[in-house]
Amino acid sequence: VRYSWDAPNPDFLPKLAAASPLSLVLPAAYLKQFHKKYQDSFRLAGLMKENRTQKWTLLHIRMSRQYRPENPELPTLDPWQNRTKPPAEQFIFERNAFFHRIDENGRQLPYVDRIIMNVSSSAIISAKTGAGESDLQCMGIDFSDYSFLKDAEKRYPVKMHLWKRTQGSRLALLPNLNCADQVWRGLLRDVRVRRALSLAVDRREINMAVFYGLAQESADTVLSESPLYRPEFAKAWVAHDPEQANALLDEVGLLARDDDGLRILPDGRSAQIIVETAGESTLETDALELITDHWRKIGIALFIRTSQRDIFRSRALGGQIMMSMWSGIDNGVPTADMNPSQLAPTIDDQLQWPLWGAHYLSHGKMGEAPDLPEVIELMALLKRWNASTEATERAEIWNSMLSIYTDQVFSIGTVNGTHQPILVSSRLRNLPDKALFGYDPTAYFGVYMPDTFWLGES
Repeated sequence: VRYSWDAPNPDFLPKLAAASPLSLVLPAAYLKQFHKKYQDSFRLAGLMKENRTQKWTLLHIRMSRQYRPENPELPTLDPWQNRTKPPAEQFIFERNAFFHRIDENGRQLPYVDRIIMNVSSSAIISAKTGAGESDLQCMGIDFSDYSFLKDAEKRYPVKMHLWKRTQGSRLALLPNLNCADQVWRGLLRDVRVRRALSLAVDRREINMAVFYGLAQESADTVLSESPLYRPEFAKAWVAHDPEQANALLDEVGLLARDDDGLRILPDGRSAQIIVETAGESTLETDALELITDHWRKIGIALFIRTSQRDIFRSRALGGQIMMSMWSGIDNGVPTADMNPSQLAPTIDDQLQWPLWGAHYLSHGKMGEAPDLPEVIELMALLKRWNASTEATERAEIWNSMLSIYTDQVFSIGTVNGTHQPILVSSRLRNLPDKALFGYDPTAYFGVYMPDTFWLGES
């Protein structure tokens, strides 16, 4: 099959290899029964009622969804096929007898016949993992669980690995440039304020106290494993310098202070920043407690608010969040052939500019058009990348976007290169001891080909 376009489409091949890949084919023989062109209206109405959908298009989408394999009857090209219909507390994936890959000896993959996935509360996943109830676990555990999980090696036939996370920053502060508070919106759009907040953070203390000194203090940028890495990107406005931070805030005009030493905003309020998190990791609150002390030294008070992820994101889109803590850029190990959209407002869940992202995503029907010159330049560079035909040009565009992104401090990174605990049964083979861990581009375990994992003797 050959695909061709009238204009350059450099994103096509990377999307085919993405963590959630572009789907080009669907099992027509099975799915025709859910399509109005091939199914009589009476039977289609019955299927819609059975599956509680109002439109046949929604029915077709539900029954054909591959990324979330909720339909046990859907034929698949994946190594395993889900055999459990949700809702359920345990999902069983069985070997796909028609899987297309074979090993070097001509044996059909996958080696493992069955995968059982149990649904558990996030609060007890670490405890259950440490009790030897998992053969392979990465989700629901974090670096803060490492000592406890490492101790499990003494009691159960398991091993602990530490893989390097691919995020540009494990914990990043994201100032909402679209926040509804007009005073703070104006201040956060001033690069001097963002730089001051970054310079005030003592990343060395965060690294030692939260990550035992094993992380790299860095801006939110690509890792050294990426061919696009440059030291100046990692060092941009990350040196702990409260004196320069204070000077920048003075330059902005925030000279007056209240009785508590907090700076006075133009409208007379004390400078208080509420940082919101989804409350899914103690690492976030531990780091924020340290940053609270750091910012106090430059006359800024920090308060922490936690909320559920769905509410958290909707509040950000509504401009109700002033600043949030999340991870940095998702793909910290890109090549020039990967789309640099994470460095520009392209989706509405980018917490530093959700309205600008919504505007791009909806083709101008929602949100707001960017009006910050540097952001407009990022969008122009992204447009150039999407029309590029040369790898060298794409690399130059990436470097320009990374330079703008880090120099303008659109995301206040803390540390990267942090470790992710991976608990593995001592029977499991073909899993690397050291590897990169992340959703994009490694798809967690996906790039290491789980269909080649096999179980041996302990």
